[in-house]
Amino acid sequence: MRVFAVSDLHVDYGANARWVENLSTADYTQDLLILAGDITDIIGSLEWCLGVLAARFHKVLFVPGNHDLWVNRDSVPGNSLEKLEKVTALAAAAGVSMTPLHSRGLSIYPLLGWYAYSFGEPSRRLKALWADYRACRWPEGFDDPAVARHMVSLNEAHLPHGAHHPTVPAGPKVITFSHFVPRADIVPTSKRLGRFLHPILGSEQLDLQLRRCHSSLHVFGHHHINRSVQIDGVTYINNALGYPGEQTGKSLLCVHEC
Repeated sequence: MRVFAVSDLHVDYGANARWVENLSTADYTQDLLILAGDITDIIGSLEWCLGVLAARFHKVLFVPGNHDLWVNRDSVPGNSLEKLEKVTALAAAAGVSMTPLHSRGLSIYPLLGWYAYSFGEPSRRLKALWADYRACRWPEGFDDPAVARHMVSLNEAHLPHGAHHPTVPAGPKVITFSHFVPRADIVPTSKRLGRFLHPILGSEQLDLQLRRCHSSLHVFGHHHINRSVQIDGVTYINNALGYPGEQTGKSLLCVHEC
């Protein structure tokens, strides 16, 4: 059994939707897929994408990203937390898991998240430019750090020592994954990212949770610059498909085999 990882499919773009549709229907039937968020904000397109991937892999594990919780373009009533409930129900109906998997000496934990401004405070210019500030709606009193705290609190029941955490055999291989970046020092140096975008990339709360799981491999997405870096015993991997102009040489990445 192999474990593949990809994020940021953005199937609103025709080229990206064709990439998903062209994945082999035979090569991955015994394999797992980690899908680390940002599929689409359109419910119908998300349902299509999850269904296509569920038909190609033995199991798909998913955590939504920021685009998946936008509510301004799909005429979704309510706020982005209610959209999360809709996305969760849609994933379950497609046979896609948003809860931990424990099998064959392997444990995989999906970690919900948001940006908590632990990487820096956003500037007025960033708030004016970043689409989430207009495309998401949150309950009254929820700012971004409060959203981040709420999201990581939803993970707690499924983490080690959580209320619903099952007994896991000693010494399993542990993989965790999130859409958002779990620590600032794994963000690559680039002109496109710079320090300007750091506040909206992730949250250090995620790194605390993945280390509680004794993860040795963490898959994340969001910033579309693919890399692998090891820090303090954890290998952090980003394998984003990204926007059509960013896809030279990009493909599914096998991150583990057992």
